[in-house]
This record gives sequence, structure tokens and C-alpha cells, in this order.
Amino acid sequence: MDDLRTIYPPPAGLAVDKQLDHLDDFARLFIARSPFLVMATADGEGNCDASPRGDAPGFVVVLDDRRLLLPDRPGNNRVDSLSNLAANPRLGLLFFVPGVLETLRVNGRAEMVTDTATLGGLSAQDRLPKSALMVTVEEVFFHCGKALKRSALWDPARHAAPGEIPSLGRILAGQTGKIAAKEAETRIAHAYEAHLY
Repeated sequence: MDDLRTIYPPPAGLAVDKQLDHLDDFARLFIARSPFLVMATADGEGNCDASPRGDAPGFVVVLDDRRLLLPDRPGNNRVDSLSNLAANPRLGLLFFVPGVLETLRVNGRAEMVTDTATLGGLSAQDRLPKSALMVTVEEVFFHCGKALKRSALWDPARHAAPGEIPSLGRILAGQTGKIAAKEAETRIAHAYEAHLY
């Protein structure tokens, strides 16, 4: 850390003062408008994972100023994040709102819940999630928009042109050699249509 601070001076002023230990009205509004977040976890040995999570704005429910509920929508069943949290309950959430340069960071601890009483308010298209994460909030702060401004993330002129990035089916076929691209595309299209919720 001493060597690090020879390169970067200590944070000061608003960079420090903005950190809260609870969800205030500004954080609640941002979470209510956010359709997308990235969840960072690490296992008991420190091996890290970052996983995208998304749904309609408001899919993450604020229970009170120190607790969030994050539904686990259907995915690939690798359960990387959930496995990590079973060994190490700490996590970081980074919330995005399309068109807004700033992001919201929420750090805390999570436990998996599966009781239908808790999951009942998290249904989508009449389907309950198999589980949800009850997140106990420890740190909350807004990030300035420098990264999103530099990347021009929301600028359509910077978006990839159709076909510029190979389709996931082509990627999986090329990486695994175990499936034809056309079959992979068919499976992916079916999953997007039938197993989104």
C-alpha cells in the first residue's frame, strides 16, 4: 500500500465523504430505475467472478435502507456466483441506468433465500425465481461518469455494427468444436424465447 500511495495520492473530500453505509433516497431512486447490474463475487480462495444481472427497472427490490432483494433469473446453471457466495458471502453490485453516465456501487453481504413468502414479490411473467439474494448493505456510493464518458457506452454511433462481433452460436461452435454453429444458434434462440423467466 505504501508503494501504491507513491503513485496515487490518498482520496480526499467528496471521494471519501460520498460513501454511505445505507441506501438513501438517491440510491433508492437509482436502483428503482436500473434494469442492469454487474455482480462481483469471490470464492473462499479469492478467485473472482463478475456476472451480469438484468430485468425490467425495479427488478431489484429495496426492502429498507440496509437490505436489497436480488432475484436469480434463469441462466446457464453454472451457479458460479452462488457457489462463491456459499464460501464467501461478500459481494459488490454495480448498477447502471441506460443514458446516465454515473453508476451506483453497493457492497455488502448476501445470503440465498428460497422461501416462497420472500420470493413472491419477485415474480416475472407469473414465474417465481428459484432463489434470491438477500443483500445486507455495508457501503454505498455513486461513481462519477468518467469511465462511461470515455467509453461513450450509450452513444449509438459507437455501438458494434450488426455482424461485426460473431454470434454466440458461432463462438461456441468455434471454441468447443462440439456443436455446429447453426444448431447452437437454434438452441440459443429457443432459450431466449422459452427460458427467459
